[in-house]
Amino acid sequence: MNILDHLAIFTLGYPSLMATIWICGGIYFYVHWERKQPWPATFMWDENAPKVTVLLPCYNEEANVDETIHHLFKQNYPHMDVIAVNDGSKDDTASRLDALALEYPALQVLHQANQGKASAMNNGLSYATGDIIVGIDGDAILDYDAIGYMVSHFISSPNVSGVTGNPRVRTRSTAIGKIQTGEFSAIIGLIKRAQRIYGMVFTISGVICAFRRKALEEIGGWNTDMITEDIDVSWRLQLAGGQVRYEPRAMCWVLMPETLRGLFKQRLRWAQGGGEVFLRYFSQTSRWKNRRFWLLMLEYIISVVWCYSVITLIVAWLISQLLMPMAWPITAKLLSYFGSILIAISFIQFSVSFYIDSRYDKEIFRCVYWSIWYPFAYWIINMATVIIAFPKAMLRQKGRHATWTSPDRGEQFNEQ
Repeated sequence: MNILDHLAIFTLGYPSLMATIWICGGIYFYVHWERKQPWPATFMWDENAPKVTVLLPCYNEEANVDETIHHLFKQNYPHMDVIAVNDGSKDDTASRLDALALEYPALQVLHQANQGKASAMNNGLSYATGDIIVGIDGDAILDYDAIGYMVSHFISSPNVSGVTGNPRVRTRSTAIGKIQTGEFSAIIGLIKRAQRIYGMVFTISGVICAFRRKALEEIGGWNTDMITEDIDVSWRLQLAGGQVRYEPRAMCWVLMPETLRGLFKQRLRWAQGGGEVFLRYFSQTSRWKNRRFWLLMLEYIISVVWCYSVITLIVAWLISQLLMPMAWPITAKLLSYFGSILIAISFIQFSVSFYIDSRYDKEIFRCVYWSIWYPFAYWIINMATVIIAFPKAMLRQKGRHATWTSPDRGEQFNEQ
């Protein structure tokens, strides 16, 4: 076998291997922890419950911030205040927040020039009085018991530095939205469960997250020069020795892109952020004391290599067709063999994840049909974004503020 043969086998076999690892980790998480957790749970909080400060960074959120804050103050948690930070919005966000502050005494509003989400979070942190810091986006709807579920982890163990919640897609009006609903369950949710079992969590989702304030202050808060501040803070908390947990009952309903352009921009940002974090902290994670990171690092490295292996095979095929005939490594027999395996494992993966997540989202089975298109549509997009984003991460200037732009929030919300 030549090098192209080995590359073809790796390219076709790697997705099935990783899916199997995620399935096994997800099932263990469910059997060992999740199914034993009451749903819904009833918490009895007293005056000793830790105070929570919710940080709500906002940029051009005039269409969503009222709904977000109205739902936020319906939380079934007694000791909570909210700090909303208007990060130089160009629309009517500032006046809407000021009006909401008159309606809710526990809401404090800060205004600053546009400096990015991380800067807004740091600004809010400097005014926070809670022992637990919860972060959500300005267009998210937090489930009424989400804060209670996340706080319980900090009470149960002093080693917990962060908790990542369970984002649920609410923009389901198009095929892209429906596919993403399946992705957040079968891919993102299952990966977080598996990573929790294997020891390290790659990302505390910025749209729904909680932190021990002391742990945040010890690492200096959020870095303002990282394009994905949530990945960065996740790694630094764990490098400092903290534990990150996944709480699937802490649900947050989020708006996601429903256009290819919006989806590509979002995934490009995610991919570049992962590359930036990998490059900045590689030397630290490679040390023996941080060996918990090694499986996570190995998974990330191999996934990047896989993306480039796909493009290498495509280029090799084009050369073979245009310039010189050569033995093409991916034969119909090989493609049929690995394709059959991948289809079977994908079916198992979606079945397992949908069964687990149906506990929280009864409508998720409506997206079963659309999920079968995930490998064809999203793999191509994710592969392309990684190939483009990794060089961007290498070339990005350290210390440069990572500001944000208004994202694509789905067809039905963009029309409002």
